[in-house]
Amino acid sequence: MTTIGSGGEVGKGTNGATADREIVITRTINAPRELVFEAFTEVRHLAQWWGPDGFSTTTRSFDFRPGGAWDFVMHGPDGTDHQEWITWREIVRPERITMLHGSSRDDPDAFESDLSFAAVGDETRVVMRTVFPTKELRDIAAEKYRAVEGGEQTLGNLASYVVRLVRGDDRPDSPTTR
Repeated sequence: MTTIGSGGEVGKGTNGATADREIVITRTINAPRELVFEAFTEVRHLAQWWGPDGFSTTTRSFDFRPGGAWDFVMHGPDGTDHQEWITWREIVRPERITMLHGSSRDDPDAFESDLSFAAVGDETRVVMRTVFPTKELRDIAAEKYRAVEGGEQTLGNLASYVVRLVRGDDRPDSPTTR
């Protein structure tokens, strides 16, 4: 399920104060919460699934702790490299991650994402709530960069990866690149 806030009526999963600046993407994954959380928090796993379909990721540095950062490059299927930077703001194992995501540490257009991981029986419900600094930046991300489709594909790649891990079909190949 995906919700793009409109600024009018608040969609399920949105916050009234930020509704016109946010995108909320939800996915239920057929894997235990601890494994889904681990796949989101260790570079050896992230390298296997992070990004939309057709993208690969090269990690320059990774420090998963509040205040730590992930410096990486996403390689697009068209050959374009996208410099990325995530600063981890809050980590509550295995329930929640809050991060600031931009192209660099000082990116004035960086957006905040809050990820929650809820156990639902043997499955995990992941909710990725992203809030942009302005409605205009949210609209650019959604329209120009296809952030909704990209977010859905990214969580889909996460789901496929952890399901393979549960089945024993996949082992991380490289700690830094997918």
